[in-house]
This record gives sequence, C-alpha cells and structure tokens, in this order.
Amino acid sequence: MSATTTQPLTLEDFLHLPETKPANEYISGEIISKPIPKGRHSRLQGKLCAAVNQVTEEAKIAYAFPELRCSFGDRSIVPDVAVFTWERIHFTADGEVPDNFELPPDWTIEILSPEQKPNRVIGNILYCLQYGSRLGWFIDPDDTSILTFLPGQQPELIQGENYLPILPEIKINLTVNQVFSWLKMGIS
Repeated sequence: MSATTTQPLTLEDFLHLPETKPANEYISGEIISKPIPKGRHSRLQGKLCAAVNQVTEEAKIAYAFPELRCSFGDRSIVPDVAVFTWERIHFTADGEVPDNFELPPDWTIEILSPEQKPNRVIGNILYCLQYGSRLGWFIDPDDTSILTFLPGQQPELIQGENYLPILPEIKINLTVNQVFSWLKMGIS
C-alpha cells in the first residue's frame, strides 16, 4: 500500500482560490472560515467605520475598511475593520482604491463573535502588530470591554467611561461606553 502525501497549501495558492462568504483566512498554512457577522457585530463594525471615515476621508488622513483582506508575511486575514492612513493606500494609476492590500493595517479592529476563539482573534491582532500595525482593538460585546494593543506594550483592558487609544492623526475621542451605546438602537 502506498501513502499519498499532499503538499501544504501556500499563501500564493490560497490567494488564487475564489473568495467565499463568509471570508476565509489563511493562518499558519490552515484555512479558517470567519463566522457570518450577526447584528451586534455588524452594527459596531458599521459605526466604527463611519466614525473614523467621517473625520478622515475628506481630509485624506485615513480610511476605515470593513472586512478587507490583508495579505502579508505568511498570512491572509480579514480584520473586521482595517484602518489605513492615506499615504499607505497604494492607489491605482487612475486614483482608485486597489483590490489587493499586501500590508498590515495601521489600526486593526476585531469584534468577537460567539463562534470565534478569542486567542485566534487576538493572535491576528498580535500578528498585525509584529508586521507594523500601530494599534489593535479587540472588542468583546458580551463583556462590554475593549482590549487594546500598542506595539511593545502590555495589552490594556478598557471599560466604562475610559477613553480608548486612537491613532494620533485621527482626531476623535471615544469611550468604551460610547462604542457600546451604538448597540442601543431601540432606545430614543
């Protein structure tokens, strides 16, 4: 009886596969499917993108992309929100947004879904920081807390009325309570 061996899938091979919904990520040679975003996740993702883009897009400071594939090092991940400073977006010759982002975001934001493993999600944030991201947020809607990551520093758990770290060029101030208040859509 002969043994059949299969070659592990490379990042290049993975990037040639068709996109899926929900998105697949490529981590350490393994394809991992992200869960389909549910209500709280979608609401926080949309509001975070809108809050950042409202103060950064017109002035060409930065842009927050929802569910953007970022491929760098030996991973291809899809952060819930990927914020890039304007000068790091490699626009096409026509001035359009490129399809492929082969660099880590300046600020990566992950919103924990019930089906996700926290350590795997935090692992992606740490990987981004290792490759040059300047800020990471890990949002846990069940705990109403945000774990923040800055390069070379211990993570910090932020709750309540405490302000969150934001890239210095992005002029917004947000507390944890403000972020989670976005979930209360049914209250006037």
